[in-house]
This record gives sequence, structure tokens and C-alpha cells, in this order.
Amino acid sequence: MTKPQRGERIARALRTWLMIVAFCSALLIPAAAQVTAIRAGTLIDPDSGAALTGQIILIRDGKIEAVGYNVTIPSNAKVIDLTKMTVLPGLIDCHTHLADGAGEWSTKTAAQIALESVPNARAMLESGFTTVRDVGAYRALGDIALRDAINRGDIVGPRMFVAGAYVTITGGAGAATGLAPDITLPWDLHYGEANSPWEVRKVIRQLAHDGVDHIKILSSGAVLTHGSNPHSQEFTPEELQAAVDEASHFGLRVESHAHSAEGIKNAIRAGVASVEHATMIDDEGIALAKQHGTYLDMDIYDEECIQEDGKKGSMPKDFLEHDAQLGQIQRDNFRKAVAAGSKMSFGTDAGVCAYGTSGKQFAFMVKYGMTPMQAIQAATSNAADLLGHSNELGSIKPGKYADIIAVTGDPLTDVRLLENVQFVMKDGKVYKQ
Repeated sequence: MTKPQRGERIARALRTWLMIVAFCSALLIPAAAQVTAIRAGTLIDPDSGAALTGQIILIRDGKIEAVGYNVTIPSNAKVIDLTKMTVLPGLIDCHTHLADGAGEWSTKTAAQIALESVPNARAMLESGFTTVRDVGAYRALGDIALRDAINRGDIVGPRMFVAGAYVTITGGAGAATGLAPDITLPWDLHYGEANSPWEVRKVIRQLAHDGVDHIKILSSGAVLTHGSNPHSQEFTPEELQAAVDEASHFGLRVESHAHSAEGIKNAIRAGVASVEHATMIDDEGIALAKQHGTYLDMDIYDEECIQEDGKKGSMPKDFLEHDAQLGQIQRDNFRKAVAAGSKMSFGTDAGVCAYGTSGKQFAFMVKYGMTPMQAIQAATSNAADLLGHSNELGSIKPGKYADIIAVTGDPLTDVRLLENVQFVMKDGKVYKQ
């Protein structure tokens, strides 16, 4: 090899080495943060119960960096003009069943139900509900898979906090009933059955291992379960106490389905975070809920859908018999609980009514005693508190997730506007505009 050839080889090697160094250096330089600024016409702050004007919301990497009247907008920011709209924090529905597919679990495989649940998640998010507490599925753990698929970005949906399965007595409100007794159920249709305090603890330990965010237990019979009686008590006080105690060891909160007055009080005394439905709550139950700081999560709109399905002949006769007169009883008790100053969250039992229609409950909450601001707080700051995530959700404040919605008009004057949310952002990404 001649001297010129040797020199050329050295020069090529040096150029290659310099290119590798430059490439590696580029990898070490952090990508420029994505910055978005929202100009809000009116901003509703549920923490203070105030409606603020002329606010600028600065968002960096999916979280809120600053909010205020004199916030400086960086030159590289993407600006979204919502000056003609009312801006609110993303809504939270604390009682949903997104992983139940399109219904009728008994005739479908787990895979069918999982795939049918994908549009449920999208519909919920696009309706303005950026977070949900999903409170169980008949096919156990399907909600965990749905949550994780959303978190990975595989599918579009709200932020989900999931229960994994119903914790229920055999043949109880959360059991797969209505089938012939000689049919053997697959594991995922009786995963959560328990019939003693120690069996309850065992199920909760397994749910914690499988990655749930909270525990759903059923302390009374149900309306929409074959062979059930919503007036009955199911789990004993000892079993309910075991559930709350065991869940606490894993840092998990417990919500309890309860229609009957005694079932409600048993759950509150056991220390649950919320009572779902609370249909037949009495004065003692309301007082106990206030004393213990228990949230009431009352789905007072879905009676409309149950009755409508009854008229169409698509609701089983025994479900309609269970439901007789309970809808108005629940609404009257909702009014009493609001007047008493009970802690109230927003939950709709989404799936009983069509996914994406949860916003229709706001008008009923106002009709039965809440102000529009109270109804909005139930679905934002109160709901975040119930979930234990007030530091991340429930209001538009620095450090929280950039979950933001907007509507044309003033929902504090006409709360029905929240039935038609026009702008949806979750984690700083716009999903509807």
C-alpha cells in the first residue's frame, strides 16, 4: 500500500469516526419539548367554584405548566384559540363498564367482548370524559387489558382506573347468573366469587397481583342481574370489613355497589370510599356517609335508558320488575343527599345507556337539587378526590395532566351544553376540535 493510499484510508476512517461521534451526540441532546398555549374565553375552576376570564393555559409535554391572565406564550408554542368557548377540566365518570363490549356477555367469547370494547373507549373520550373509573367486567381482567392498550397508545380512550372483576357472593349481584345449572363457567366468569372473609381476602390479593387500581364489591342485590333482589343484603359486615382492610394493604380503595338501605350502611361502616347507586339510602345512611366522608356515586340518569329498553322489549322482564319504582326513589334520595351536604361524585353506569352519552346526567343532577357548578365539581374535583388523584386530575392547574375540554356557551347557565363537548384534549393531545 502506497503512502497516498494509506493516508486516504486514515482520512476515511477519521470521517467515519467523526460521523459516529456526531450521531451519538445528537442522541444525547433532548428533543425540544412540545409546547401548546390555549387562549380560553372563560375557564371554569372547580376547586374554587369560580369562572375566570382571559386565561392562558400553557402546556408542556402533556402537563399544565402555567395558567393565568399574564402568562407569556413562547415563540415556538402552538396556539389554540378557544376565546369564544368555555374551557373546563376533562370530565371524570366514576362508574363505567367500558370493557363489557356491546353487552350480552353470555353469547360471546372474551376476544369478541374485548374487540367490541374498543369503540366504547373512543366514544367516552370524544364525549369529553378524559378519565373513567371502570368498576368491573363480567369477563375478568378485560378492563386491565383495555386500560393498558390505551396507555400504550394502541387504541384511543380515556385514562382508566380499573377494578378487574366484581367481588361478589356466589349467585350474587356480580355473578354470571341466568344460565342452566349444568353449564360450567370459564374461570373469568367466576373469578371474583367469595363466600367468607378469608375468601374475600384471597380474591383481593389476586386482583392486586393482577394489577387493578381499586376494588369493587357488591353488598346488596342488583337490578340488572338475573335471580337477584336489589332489596337484599349480600356480603356480611365482616366480609365487607375484610375487603376494605385487605385492599388497604395494597394501597387500594374500595367502592361498594349497594341499593338496599342496610347494604348501604353496612358498606359505609366497613369503610368503603364510595357507595355506588345508593338507591334506597335512608336518613341514617346519609348521616353515616357524612360522618365517614363516604362519597355517594348515584347514577340517576340511566333509569331513562332502562325504561326505554323496556318499551322496545330489549330489557329482560325480571330486570324491569327489579327496577319498578326504584328510579324515582333514587332520584328523590339524591335530592335529599345533596340538601344534606353529602359528598357526591359523578357516575353513570355507562353501558346501561349508550357509551358517549354520560353528559346527559348533568341535567338530571341539576333537576334534582344541584347547581350547575356542583354538578361540574362532581365530575371533576370531587371525582379526582374520590380516585385519590387530585394532584393530577380534576382541575386546570400547574403540574396536572393537560386534560381539557371546551363547549360553546355557558354551562353554568345551561348545563345541557356538556352533552355536546366540541373540544377534547387528553395529555396535551387534541382528540376532538
